[in-house]
Amino acid sequence: MTTLNIALVGNPNCGKTALFNLLTGSRQKVANYAGATVERKEGWFTTPGGHRIRLLDLPGAYSLNATSPDEAVTRDVCAGTYRGEAAPDLLVCVADATNLRLHLRFVLEMRAMGRPLVLALNMIDAARRNGMEIDLPRLQAELGMVVIPTIGVRRDGARELLAELDGTPPPVPAPLPEGTDLHALVRQILSDCVTQSSPLSDRIEERLDRWVLHPVWGPVILIVLLFFMFQAVFAWAQPLMDAIDAGMGMLGQKIGTLMPDGVLRSLIVDGVIAGAGSVVTFLPQILILFAWILVLEESGYLPRAAFLLDRLMSFAGLSGRSFIPLLSSFACAVPGIMSTRTIQNPRDRLVTILIAPLMTCSARLPVYTLLIGAFIPHRNIAHFLNLQGLVLFGLYAVAIASALVVARVLRWRNADRQEATLLMELPAYRVPNPRDLALGLWERARIFLLRVGTTIVSLTVMLWGLSSFPAPPAGAQGPAIDWSFAGRIGHLMLPVFAPLGFNWQICVALIPGLAAREVAVGALATVYSLGSGTDTDQAALQLGQMLPTHWGVPTALSLLAWYVYAPQCVATLAVIRRETASWRVVAIAAGYLFALAYAASFLTYHIARMF
Repeated sequence: MTTLNIALVGNPNCGKTALFNLLTGSRQKVANYAGATVERKEGWFTTPGGHRIRLLDLPGAYSLNATSPDEAVTRDVCAGTYRGEAAPDLLVCVADATNLRLHLRFVLEMRAMGRPLVLALNMIDAARRNGMEIDLPRLQAELGMVVIPTIGVRRDGARELLAELDGTPPPVPAPLPEGTDLHALVRQILSDCVTQSSPLSDRIEERLDRWVLHPVWGPVILIVLLFFMFQAVFAWAQPLMDAIDAGMGMLGQKIGTLMPDGVLRSLIVDGVIAGAGSVVTFLPQILILFAWILVLEESGYLPRAAFLLDRLMSFAGLSGRSFIPLLSSFACAVPGIMSTRTIQNPRDRLVTILIAPLMTCSARLPVYTLLIGAFIPHRNIAHFLNLQGLVLFGLYAVAIASALVVARVLRWRNADRQEATLLMELPAYRVPNPRDLALGLWERARIFLLRVGTTIVSLTVMLWGLSSFPAPPAGAQGPAIDWSFAGRIGHLMLPVFAPLGFNWQICVALIPGLAAREVAVGALATVYSLGSGTDTDQAALQLGQMLPTHWGVPTALSLLAWYVYAPQCVATLAVIRRETASWRVVAIAAGYLFALAYAASFLTYHIARMF
C-alpha cells in the first residue's frame, strides 16, 4: 500500500503538536534533520479508509521569510528543496481559530507556494466559547482551499480531517494576484467571515492576566510556582523512589544468591545492577520536573512568564525571549540550547547558549538527591517546608543568579549594543490535555531508560572493569580497588582536586560523569561497593547511608557546589559546537564553567570547615 506523506505546518501555539499527538499517538519518533540541529518529529497512522499516512510535524514558523533555522527548515521542506527530505504530498496548515488575525497571514503565504493544501482550523471549540462565529463555507471560498474544523485535544477532534484524507485529493489553491497586500486581505477576510462578541472567557482571561502580569504579584506568583515545583520534586517522588530502590535491592540480592561468587557475579551485581539501579531510582523526580514544565507550557503560562521576566532579563542584557530556552535547560541543556534558534538577535542567542549550561538540568538531580538525602536532615521548617527541598531550591536559585551575573558580564563587554524590543504572542489560557502530558512524559521516560540501558550501563561496566583489574598481589593490604586502574587514575587526579575536599573515589566518579552527569552516582556506587570488601550488593544499593561514614559535610557541600557549575556533559559541549560552529565558543564555555566550579567548591569547602 502506498504511504501518503503529509506535513503539519503552522505558527507556534496553534495546537499543531496536540493534533499530531491525536493522530499518531505513541507511533512517533524524534530525531534531527540531516545536517541541522532542528528537531524532526514524525509519526504514522492509518485512516478509517485504510490509507497509510506518514505525518511530519514541522517546526513552528511565523513566516516563510525565514529569520531562524527552524523557519528555514520549515520553508525548505514545504517547498521540497530540503536535502534528503522528499516533498510532502499534502500540506496541512494548522491555524488557531481563536487568533485568526495573526495566523491567516501565514496561511496565505502557504497558499502562494502552489502546493496541495488543507487548512485545519484548530481549537474551533475555544473560538466558539470566546464568542466567535466563523462562517466556514465563506472562509473556504475566500481562502480558495479546503477548510476543516479540528479540536486537537478531543478524542474525535480530527474526524473530519481523517474523512478528508480518505476522499479525493485536495486541489492546489489558485495563486494570489500579484501585488496582493496580505495584511489588507486578512482584514477583509476577518470582516467578511468572522463575527465576534465579548464572552465571559475574555473577561476571565483579563482578570487572570491582571494578576499574572502584575509588576509585583506576577513575580511572586512565578516564584511560588517554581518553589513548589522544586518541593514537589523532592517530596512527591520519595515514595516511588523508595519502592524502586527496594525493588532493585531485592533484585540484587536475588541474583547474588543465585550466582556463584566470582568475576561474573561481581560484574552483574556490582557493575550492572549497582550502576543502573542507583540511577533508575531517580526516574520519578525527573518525570515530576518534566510534568511541571509541560503543564506550565501547555497552560499558556510560559510565554507570560517570559513577558513578565523581560525587565529582569534586560538587567543581564537579554530579553524575555531567552527565558523559555533557559527554562527548558532545567530539563536538559541540549534541547534548551537548540531552542535558542528562535532568538533572532545573534548576540542574545550566543549569550543564552553560554549561560544555558548553568541551569540545573535533570541529570544533576540524582547527584543532588543523593548528597542532600545523605547529609541534610530530613525535617520540616514552619510545619510544611521540607528542609531538603529548601536546599534543592537554593541550589537552583544560586545557578539562576550566577547565570544572570555571567550574562551581565558578557553584556558589559558590548555595552553599546542596542536593546531588542520583546514582541511575542500570548496564547489563550487552556487546561493541559492529559493525553499530551502522558505522551510527553512517556517520551522523556523512554529516553532516560534508553540512556540508562546504553550509555550509563556501558560506562558503569567499563568503570567496574577499571575498578576490578588488575587484581592486587598476594598478601596485599587494603581494598582491591586501591590496586586497580581506577584507583591509580583517582590518585593521579587527587592533587588537583584535594583542595576542594575531594577524595580519590570522587575523582574517579567525575570521569564517566563527562558523558552524563547522573552516571557519577552509579560510579560512586561501583567504586564504594568494590572498595567495601564485604556485602557488596547492599553497599552499592545503600550508597546514601554509606557516604556519611566516608565523607565529612564540607566535602558533600563542596561536591554540591561543583555540580552547580561543572561543565561535565560532553553532549552539551557538542551541541554548543553544532549551534555556533565555533570551537572557540566551546572552549570559552568549558573554561569559564570549570573556573566557576573550582572556585565555588574551594570556597564552599573551606568556609564549611570553618563552621
